[in-house]
Amino acid sequence: MNHNRNERINQITEESLVIGIDIAKKTHYACALDDRGRELQGPIGFKQSLEGFEDFRKQLNEWLRRHEKSSVLIGFEPTGHYWMNLASFLMESNIPFVVVNPMHVKKSKEFDDNLQTKNDKKDSRLISKLMVGGNFSYPRIPEGVEAELRNGSSMRWKLKEEHARLKNQMTRWLDQYFPEFKTVIKGFGQLACAILKHTPLPEDLLHQEVEELALIYREKADIRSPAKSTIRKMKRTAEASIGLTEGIEMARFEIATLVDQFLLVERRLQDINIRLEELATQLEEYEYLVSIPGIGKNTVIDLIAETGSLKQYNHPRQLIKLAGLTLRENSSGKHQGQKKISKRGRKRLRNLLYRAILPLLQNNSIFQELYQYYITRSINPLKKKEAMVVLCGKLLKIFFGLSNHQVHFNEDRMKQDLHCLKQAA
Repeated sequence: MNHNRNERINQITEESLVIGIDIAKKTHYACALDDRGRELQGPIGFKQSLEGFEDFRKQLNEWLRRHEKSSVLIGFEPTGHYWMNLASFLMESNIPFVVVNPMHVKKSKEFDDNLQTKNDKKDSRLISKLMVGGNFSYPRIPEGVEAELRNGSSMRWKLKEEHARLKNQMTRWLDQYFPEFKTVIKGFGQLACAILKHTPLPEDLLHQEVEELALIYREKADIRSPAKSTIRKMKRTAEASIGLTEGIEMARFEIATLVDQFLLVERRLQDINIRLEELATQLEEYEYLVSIPGIGKNTVIDLIAETGSLKQYNHPRQLIKLAGLTLRENSSGKHQGQKKISKRGRKRLRNLLYRAILPLLQNNSIFQELYQYYITRSINPLKKKEAMVVLCGKLLKIFFGLSNHQVHFNEDRMKQDLHCLKQAA
């Protein structure tokens, strides 16, 4: 790691102009330093617009001329989304830029003036100084299919959250106006949504016959064959309902609106799942990653969306670090601290891996065997959750190997590794 940092430091020479930018919604601030961290130009602001970006480029050329520098390196924090427009402009202008870890900026705020003060001008100066010390990294902006997968996966996460929110709101409505509904129909399928939209209240069911209700659902909800037995059970349940009977006009309007939104989100989820799979199959590594029994297509799509092509990484440990699965401990003297995962990485990627382990243990015998080994080994047995976290790292290593070697998953190879592991113990 120090070797990599030295390489970054060596790229900043006497001929370099180091510029740190604090990103904001409307006005960014830029501060220029030399290779020794001396301030050459105090923080100046420029607008988040094409005119503002062009003014900054002119100012940049003026600084290079004035201070007799031949190269420039720009850095900023990749927080929020406002940095993306500036990054796109810099790429089109062939101006090199790097990113600085927001946590590093936060931790070093008091180095400059021994105050907890935070403002845009101070942050731009801190970013510049961190860059001079080699505390930066080179971003990889996704392009083509990878960019489409990144945006599509992010949209799918948002749609899933909206889907869950609407289900909770519909359940809350039922708890008030028709609590017995869930005893007949558990989920929110086609018939359940039809009943909630067209005959949501117990009194709506009681005032009509089963045949009439079936006809309503067939014509208005386009259900080919509504289950009359279910409708009959719902009518019997409605007779003893304890649901509220006041404010029912707005209650009907509310549940109809929720059902419409719910069905729209479901359609959007279906559409985006189809499109994402079409995009993912264009990547060569996709077929190898989905060859693992117990790993679904959506898991692989979300993985590539978070990491990009796995071929760009030199070692699987880079992926483990990106997911925040590296270990940390607080030890001093005779005190030996407990090791925990750092969680300094992409939360969504870590969440994705952990959720993927559960079905993997049910559908993949070798992973189940490895899990049992970790929790039952005689030396340092792991707790169940610890073992699952270890398997998350193992899964990333397997993904990396399959992608870079262009091979399908081989269970026998993994069994050999497990056998060697048991012998070494």
